[in-house]
Amino acid sequence: MIEISEAFLLKFLKFGAVGVSGMVVDFGITFLFKEKVKANKYLANTLGFFSAASSNFILNRLWTFQSDDPAVAFQYLKFLLISTVGVLLSNAIIYLLHGRFKWNFYFAKLISIGIVLFWNFFASYFFTFVKS
Repeated sequence: MIEISEAFLLKFLKFGAVGVSGMVVDFGITFLFKEKVKANKYLANTLGFFSAASSNFILNRLWTFQSDDPAVAFQYLKFLLISTVGVLLSNAIIYLLHGRFKWNFYFAKLISIGIVLFWNFFASYFFTFVKS
């Protein structure tokens, strides 16, 4: 049986809390561009996702992982790489659930966020904010 440390669980919970704030940013930007600007829904989703990824990077760096790595730009690029894979996964899930199964766009987006959360956390934990 795998034992999960309290510190690891706390990081996951903090990452989740940051994710909730990112979800507000994500949905807000997505709604703005999809409904008000009338941009393509996948473009709107991508803009929302990367806006949230940027705010999440800052909050996760400072609060969740308490990183003091001086190579902030490189760390941010690694985080964006992870986010790029995440947005591709998110768009694929939205395409499947909304485009194929005709589920509500925002419900499909919510499901994609839940799935992509695990990818983002583990990739951030083991790749972006890894302590040497």
